Amino acid sequence: MTSVTTYALDLRCVTAHQMANNTEFPTSSFTDFSQANFDMTAHSANKGLAHGSLNTFESIIMGIAGTAPAFSVAITTATIVAAVGTLSVGSILYCGFIMFGIMLAFTHLNKITPHAGATYAWVGQVFGKKWGFFAGWGMLVASVFFMVSATTPAANSTLLIIAPHLVDSTTWVPITAAIWLTLVTIVVTKGIKHASYTQVILTILESVVVFALIIAAFKQYGHRPAHMPSLIWISPFSFTPQVFATGALTALFFYWGWDVTMNLSEETKSGTSPEAHPAGKGAFWAMVNLILFFIIMMIVVLIVLTDEEIATANTNVLYAVADKLFPRPWNYLAVLSTVLSTIGTIETQILQFSRGVFAMARDEMFHSRYASIHPKWQTPWVATLVIWFLGIVLLFTSSYMPSVKDVLKSSIDAIGFQICFYMGLAGFACAWHYRAHLKEGVGKAISYVVWPFFSAMFMVFIAAYSVPTFDTITVYMGIGGIVIGFIPLLFAQSRRKKANN
Repeated sequence: MTSVTTYALDLRCVTAHQMANNTEFPTSSFTDFSQANFDMTAHSANKGLAHGSLNTFESIIMGIAGTAPAFSVAITTATIVAAVGTLSVGSILYCGFIMFGIMLAFTHLNKITPHAGATYAWVGQVFGKKWGFFAGWGMLVASVFFMVSATTPAANSTLLIIAPHLVDSTTWVPITAAIWLTLVTIVVTKGIKHASYTQVILTILESVVVFALIIAAFKQYGHRPAHMPSLIWISPFSFTPQVFATGALTALFFYWGWDVTMNLSEETKSGTSPEAHPAGKGAFWAMVNLILFFIIMMIVVLIVLTDEEIATANTNVLYAVADKLFPRPWNYLAVLSTVLSTIGTIETQILQFSRGVFAMARDEMFHSRYASIHPKWQTPWVATLVIWFLGIVLLFTSSYMPSVKDVLKSSIDAIGFQICFYMGLAGFACAWHYRAHLKEGVGKAISYVVWPFFSAMFMVFIAAYSVPTFDTITVYMGIGGIVIGFIPLLFAQSRRKKANN
């Protein structure tokens, strides 16, 4: 009787909030998933997360660090330039617009209820619990594969300093990466404030180094660029559908990670209203900064390095740039920035994965053991150890691939596909849930419906055009990683049936 009363009270409260904001309920809202969602809302205060720990500034830092500017440039530039050449600049620009629409979707959906599961919870409320499960599952799988593509550059950069001859070793790179993954996992497990303070320090140090590179690049190579800047770089007429899709899949990897702000929304201080929630502000300003930064950095790489130098640099593009700009040992500052950036993004992905697993376990989509909160540190420590373990397994599995470059290419493409999947679902969910805003003025129509919808459509287009270009390993990782989600979903349904009998 108590749980029914609690659910009814929660339903009335949320309904009143929706009516006050003139929000129309979709026909698929408040399915049986919703009861789990509202029960979660009623009891989340008893689950032990450190509520109200992060402010707006920390949320912005988390969003920027989640995308890892220096890391993204270091690891992804060689791949995207090999795919589309100088059109990389245009790919990043247009994917920035697409990702901005997805950011709007996340920000608006967060107004339904701040939730550690983010996409999982919102898509589940709008389209039903199965779609919600797979939206959450897509994010989790991408985060696990990211443990390989993120820790590898950290290992590369570390070995570049202490043992340069081991940089391309498929044995020593995974071992070094595993050490970094373990150290970061310890920091994350110790508490959200520890993670936040670490991110602020790392991001400030990283930013100083990167801005020094930008200034030096334009000063030394602005008048004698390796690639002459041209409007062709950003002209939409320069792209064929296949070229755009190929470049966009990699460009999405540049931007991915800012949504960690939403997974931390239960641990973020509440705003004065749903419109002013710090998690939403953090996502917005992080995205604005990231679009500008990535465009500028791609231009820097292209004016300093030739195509051959970019290809040779592989995952050490920033070091290659710094090597042409600064004398030794100052060029190693680029290596430092890559290491700092990589540590930061590993941390945010562990945070995102652990909060996602925690939220899904709390709603009984996974076994309840994964919702365990450490009584002192107030972190989902079991879920955190899960991604550590899976990351270690994948790292040592990757040691059997022929080269580090092959490992990175397969993981980046697979993650790009999974990003399209779960973020596309969020875009569609936002457009459908807020469809009544089409009648409430141009501004609201674009922000709540049109931009998120077209961003989601672009996600579908990018994924569909890219799949035929995947090799066998990428297909297994990208598509197979999502399909295998039917197994835990069936287990969840089985547990619920047993509980009801």
